[in-house]
Amino acid sequence: MEFLAQYGMFLAKVVTFVVALLVLIGFIAAAGSKGRKKHDKGHIEVTNLNDSFRDMADTLRAAALDKLTLKQEHKNEKKQQKQEEKTRKKAAKHRAAEADKPPSLASTKKRVFVLDFHGDIKASATENLRQEVSAVLSLATESDEVVVNVESAGGLVHSYGLASSQLARITERKIPLTVCVDKVAASGGYMMACVADKILAAPFAILGSIGVVAQVPNFNKLLKKNNIDYEMFTAGEYKRTVTMFGENTDKDREKFKNDLEDTHVLFKEFVSQHRPSVDIAKVATGEIWFGRRAMDVNLADELQTSDEYLLKQHPDADIYHVSFVQRKSLPEKIGMAAQGTIDRLLLTWWERAHQNRWF
Repeated sequence: MEFLAQYGMFLAKVVTFVVALLVLIGFIAAAGSKGRKKHDKGHIEVTNLNDSFRDMADTLRAAALDKLTLKQEHKNEKKQQKQEEKTRKKAAKHRAAEADKPPSLASTKKRVFVLDFHGDIKASATENLRQEVSAVLSLATESDEVVVNVESAGGLVHSYGLASSQLARITERKIPLTVCVDKVAASGGYMMACVADKILAAPFAILGSIGVVAQVPNFNKLLKKNNIDYEMFTAGEYKRTVTMFGENTDKDREKFKNDLEDTHVLFKEFVSQHRPSVDIAKVATGEIWFGRRAMDVNLADELQTSDEYLLKQHPDADIYHVSFVQRKSLPEKIGMAAQGTIDRLLLTWWERAHQNRWF
């Protein structure tokens, strides 16, 4: 017992020290952020993926080829680049003459803008997506393409509705939009994916789950057992239906279910609008399909990973990865880390609850 008491005191001291340290760091971070401008939320970062692909290939060739062969390949590449540059200049002059613009303003090569969306329950990445789409739309034309890597098991209806609307801004400008699903685009994630002109899926990526779910625990019986009254006052017949602490009636449950059904109808209409080839009655059952099976029901257009697709584009297009990087305070970073852990646990639960399939 004495050992346990001493251990408890030691543990309390450690916890107190850690909490005090976090509070101190928080104060320092808050003081440091006072001088920042309120609008200075972050910035756009652009990475040329062509350079990354070339660097990887050069590194591998340097290790695998002998010096003479490597030297000859470099000569051939330089010769090919000069020839391509001449071809581009001729094409630029021709297009400039047709459009009555200076050659420098005439596009000579397709541009592919790559965005990433990793969705949580609240679709928190929507704010970054909004900034990225705005940046791309300031430059992209109908001869370019936007590729979005979507990874999400869905979440709040209104949040993913807004995320889908951000992607719709691209297609409304007649700019080709391709969504790549390497792992999962289900429920709200598929709501985003279906906006695209083309959906690419890895062979075992998860798509579908076109349905709506709501779960509400009710503690009314527990409150009654402990003689605790719960009162709620509303104005409007359906201001509150199913609650966590009140006694739910059949009328409440029926209204709540009707609201879910109406949301499901809106979801189905949205998918049908963007993918008219889909038999919505067949796929809007809440089920999920793996990539190969998703092709059979027209939920995806091609079996291909995002890496494969971009590598194929590499020789003939300039590929740019666009990301909006937010500046965050220390408390925000800690909160995001905690939220990320929760979201990973929820995603794991979702995967087990929906398919429970393992290799």
